[in-house]
Amino acid sequence: WYYFLCNCSKLYLILFVLCHALLFFRLVLFMLFQSVIDSYAGLGKSFVSFFLSFFSLLFKKSFPIKVKADHSFCTLMILIFTKLVCSFCILFFLQDLQIISTDENQVFVAVQEWYQTDTYNLYQSDPQGVYYSILLENVRSTKQPEENVLIDILEVRGVKGVFLANQKIDGKVTTLITYNKGRDWDFLNPPDIDMNGKPTNCKPPDCYLHLHLRWADNPYVSGTVHTKDTAPGLIMGAGNLGSQLVEYKEEMYITSDCGKTWRQVFEEEHHILYLDHGGVIVAIKDTSIPLKILKFSIDEGQTWSTHNFTSTSVFVDGLLSEPGDETLVMTVFGHISYRSDWELVKVDFRPSFPRECTDDDYESWELTNLQGDRCIMGQQRSFRKRKISSWCIKGRSFTSALTSKVCECVNSDFLCDYGFERSAPLKSESSKCFADFWFNPEAPPEDCVLGQAYTSSTGYRKVVSNVCEGGVDLQQNLAQHMCPSIAPKGLQVSIREESLAVKPGEDITFVVRQEQGDTLNTKYQVDLGDGFKAIYVNLTMTGEPIRHRYENPGIYRVSVKAENVAGHDEAVVFVQVNSPLQALNLEVVPVIGRNQEVNLTAIILPKNPNLTVFYWWIGNNLQPLLTLESFLVTKFAETGDIRVTVQASCGSSMLQDSKVVHVFDHFHVLPLKFTKHLDMYNPDIPEWREDIGRVVTRLLAKETNIPEETLMTVVKPGLPTTADLHVLLPANQPKRKRSVTSDKRIAAIKQALNAHNISFFLRGGYWVLVTLADSSSDSQRIGGGSGYWAIVVLFVICLVAVGAFILYKFKRKLPGRNVYAQMHNEKEQEMTSPVNHSEDTQNIIQGEEFIDDDLDSQTLEINYIW
Repeated sequence: WYYFLCNCSKLYLILFVLCHALLFFRLVLFMLFQSVIDSYAGLGKSFVSFFLSFFSLLFKKSFPIKVKADHSFCTLMILIFTKLVCSFCILFFLQDLQIISTDENQVFVAVQEWYQTDTYNLYQSDPQGVYYSILLENVRSTKQPEENVLIDILEVRGVKGVFLANQKIDGKVTTLITYNKGRDWDFLNPPDIDMNGKPTNCKPPDCYLHLHLRWADNPYVSGTVHTKDTAPGLIMGAGNLGSQLVEYKEEMYITSDCGKTWRQVFEEEHHILYLDHGGVIVAIKDTSIPLKILKFSIDEGQTWSTHNFTSTSVFVDGLLSEPGDETLVMTVFGHISYRSDWELVKVDFRPSFPRECTDDDYESWELTNLQGDRCIMGQQRSFRKRKISSWCIKGRSFTSALTSKVCECVNSDFLCDYGFERSAPLKSESSKCFADFWFNPEAPPEDCVLGQAYTSSTGYRKVVSNVCEGGVDLQQNLAQHMCPSIAPKGLQVSIREESLAVKPGEDITFVVRQEQGDTLNTKYQVDLGDGFKAIYVNLTMTGEPIRHRYENPGIYRVSVKAENVAGHDEAVVFVQVNSPLQALNLEVVPVIGRNQEVNLTAIILPKNPNLTVFYWWIGNNLQPLLTLESFLVTKFAETGDIRVTVQASCGSSMLQDSKVVHVFDHFHVLPLKFTKHLDMYNPDIPEWREDIGRVVTRLLAKETNIPEETLMTVVKPGLPTTADLHVLLPANQPKRKRSVTSDKRIAAIKQALNAHNISFFLRGGYWVLVTLADSSSDSQRIGGGSGYWAIVVLFVICLVAVGAFILYKFKRKLPGRNVYAQMHNEKEQEMTSPVNHSEDTQNIIQGEEFIDDDLDSQTLEINYIW
């Protein structure tokens, strides 16, 4: 991932140099090293893995970040940098990541995995920042405005290795404390009496002390828990007693021995400020009403005094102390009303102390955990604090640390190594480390070289910053093994430019990587797909790139096969070589009948078969249709003007064209032809066909006095050159079965074409004559509802015929009706037109398609008498 940071983006490299210029040359030394991600899926519990080489994070139970050098501080800087600028690159199982601490060459991170909603898992790295193991699961989190997330974990300042965390399991939140950087966690012991001296009746394991671990929204006031580096062991926070943390309870508790014993001091939450190395504790009530009284204590919260810091009550906005931990001067700032300016009130506690402290004014206290163990993190530490009876100033020369003594190592000084898991996470002595089912302790490391030796883990490693010596050594008796020949695994081939679509003649660089296996004795067979083949040795170890150039368009299969005596692996990538699109034209019949199939055709230059993807948008639909062919067959169910848009994508180039299709229920089509001279100059391109169509339409409109907007000539592709003339209904004319106006227009157009009145001049001295393709044929009537009306007419005719037949039979049975029927039939024969019944029916079905040149100015009248 160093390689990626330095080479993938110049901007990232510049920002990193500005942030940490002193480590720039150190970073360059490791540019060629790559991260190897050890990932294996687990059952039940998720495993975490940082995929920093691609700025992706893929989580497993335990994971390594391979950086082959001791540069932990540089690792921390890049982890922070990666979190700030690349948090959007999180993939798959990780939802979020928060860096908790980067002290003492170790990283604490909180990770929200795919199955978590309001909790995080806490992970800890080894001293090199290579391997990460889980410390505590299901740490509660709270989402703040603007998507900020607060995680309930707090590093206690003043004593290294002490953390507080709120764990949420089955909706129940409890507070835990650790004294050895997360190896062991315990509940907080509740006080026996409350602030009034009454019994609390809170006994473990049913009742403990729980604290709110929230950061304050206001940076000028303390959070719910307050600690300080120069006041070791002094912790003051808001919480409650019970089986779980209650949100609305914020009683104040204090401890002066780093969490071993607690006392209640207030019933409501207060803002806290430490002065003079914790020698003076100032508390102001957290309330929305104005105040003029503060409380302070000089005996670590044993007793409290009040002080009127102002004569007029103010709304307190924050507390500030003067620079220096030894100061006894503070400032309360706020406002008298919401419309007033800020009020600053200075409070000086120096006159309250008559002298500075001497050695006789201090006493020592030893740090212990909740079990009473004095050896914490491998040493016994004692601190000094001012006696309760002493009334003096600690001053600038005060130091809290007194003595430290190294202890012998015991089991609690070791935690589980990478790939191992404890059987009882919250118990310190009885738990042992067992290998996870996916981890093989005897397996050689990924960078193991044939002929070298490696040691397998016993399952334990010492806690980072633990200084114990002698005693128990759970890391002893490490087994030595010789590195075997390992088959290549995780072979990858990619293009450095990251694009798999290139132009002909463009220089490209192939990069081959191998996650696991022997690299010194492995041969790599490279086939670039165009006839180039080569064999390399130690290709992934040297990092030598493969440069190549494809001259011809096409799809090339690039394969790399790694092989040694232990096995082989192969990686394949397909490279598309194509020229950028130069032109795109959408061809579609501009006029179409409703519910009739229409062919939408996209013509591209140059033609790249099997390499171009077409996106089709019909009307206002935002979801396109995708095809690999350059055409699409569709129908239009509604009449009107419908816009059709097509985009052609080939490699990194994309073009678009759009046309409007006019959808009608009724219109006429006349086939046209041209004299053969036009074929000699037909380039068969869309632009030329559109120009010829506009010329013919304009000439017909001028010759026949028909509005040009009701005529549309569409020249067809190919040879010989032909066209279709679309005669549309005027916009203001109602739709009818039979249109006299349409007949007259068709007749006028036919007359102009048959009289050879439509022609235009062609270069070369040729006149092109436009005529009907078949002068004896009628025009075609196109409409979305023609079939429907024909069926309706046939149904009506059949219904009338059946009714007449029934009536005829009925009349024959009635007496006195025969003579009337006979006389009536004779009258009908006198009034009936000579057109027979079959011809009459045919005319009804054909509708407007019946056109007779001899009846151009006549209308056909048919009387139906049954």
